[in-house]
Amino acid sequence: MSLRGDGKVAVITGASSGIGAAAAKAMASAGFTVVLGARREERLEALASEIEQETGRRPYTGSLDVTSLESSTKFVSDVMNTFKTVNILLNNAGLASGTSYIETAEDETDWQKMIDTNVSGLLRMTRLFLPHIIASGEGHVINLGSIAGHEAYAGGSVYAGTKFAVRAITTALRQELLGKPVRVTHIAPGMVETEFSVVRYHGDENQAANVYTGMTPLTAEDIADCIVFAVTRPLHVNIDEIIVKPTDQAGAGKVARR
Repeated sequence: MSLRGDGKVAVITGASSGIGAAAAKAMASAGFTVVLGARREERLEALASEIEQETGRRPYTGSLDVTSLESSTKFVSDVMNTFKTVNILLNNAGLASGTSYIETAEDETDWQKMIDTNVSGLLRMTRLFLPHIIASGEGHVINLGSIAGHEAYAGGSVYAGTKFAVRAITTALRQELLGKPVRVTHIAPGMVETEFSVVRYHGDENQAANVYTGMTPLTAEDIADCIVFAVTRPLHVNIDEIIVKPTDQAGAGKVARR
């Protein structure tokens, strides 16, 4: 049995593109009241207009940098002043930056960016929203991880480390919230063709495109489907984890190409 959003308030971080944007569209179509946060406000506004055209309801949008305590605190305060309650938090904001080996890394800029966003940012947004999510009586925290949180690989040590951390945080949070009205889900995608690789390769679109040459990757919409599935189960059902890979991928670096 599947359910609809019924107006429940769902906050999505990193909502300006990729999986975050696809999840915003899918959740809005499923009847959720979506709240979109990201740094690129102009993209949020364009996305909000698109969703409004499709659903007749314009999402709430707000500037959000999850690496900044000031930005995060203001965003949460503004959202709560507007809606008074939040049911769902999708911790989607995250990135990979660089592919250097630890031995040859020239500085720690990429490392710090990933740790600040993927780990500290996720923890921060969860901490700030969790009291409101618990108070809603029908809460759900969804953390966007990666198969890199199950299988590390050369050149991805820090990124994989952050995603191992996301998986550990999700598991611990589920135990910490046992007995409270909050479900906790970890979604771990394999290769998804979004801006992910463009960011990882510091804007080199040719190098990013080569990642998916000769194979069929997942799309952002595929992951959005998984998110909507998890959040629309009956309240007594918790989807602990969804690991989803393209048919052409068996693991990190294990890809069939034609």
